[in-house]
Amino acid sequence: MQLIAMFTMLADHIGAVFFEDQAVWRAVGRIAFPFYAYGIVLGYRYTRDLKRYMKRLLILAVLSQAPYMLALGKMGVNAVGTLLVCAAVLYVMEHHKKSVWLPVAVASVVVVEALRFDYGLYGLLLVLIYRYTKSHAMVAGHFTLNVLFLMLKGWLLAPYSIIATIVIAYAPARHGAWERRSVPGWLWRSFYPAHLAVLAMIELIGALHHR
Repeated sequence: MQLIAMFTMLADHIGAVFFEDQAVWRAVGRIAFPFYAYGIVLGYRYTRDLKRYMKRLLILAVLSQAPYMLALGKMGVNAVGTLLVCAAVLYVMEHHKKSVWLPVAVASVVVVEALRFDYGLYGLLLVLIYRYTKSHAMVAGHFTLNVLFLMLKGWLLAPYSIIATIVIAYAPARHGAWERRSVPGWLWRSFYPAHLAVLAMIELIGALHHR
């Protein structure tokens, strides 16, 4: 699953940077984020040191921000920042009284939408679906989420992301697949900022070459 997540994300960003008129790149790329969202759920659940886990996400989010903005031309917060917020919301929901949930949820939605976090509310709701549903309910929840954002934001390519959820929900030995890492941990963690930095450098070299 990790390799699929990495390669589909790479395809997504290559399409965004170099092939904006070819929707197939972005359609393939929709498969990536659900795998990362599911990885956050598993990481949160199984980490031995949550404080260290959250700190690592924060560092990755900070390191990814400049490459994200330069490569993709976006002014919001990158996807790792979104996943960090999702992990924080999970912590509040599972370690505090229900009376705290609503204000935290509202504040989180305001933050991720107002500051234009990548995937924003969609990402937060998808992580909650993965955390609190299984099997058919998981697929149905993601399908409903896609329909909702198609109606609210016109996200025409979002429905392709359901492919990842079907794999997560029904693939044999799916839980063990994430625990048995298919790539080294350092590569998995560094791939997001590193590939964005490379794309940003290629863009810069291309721009200088055409001057």
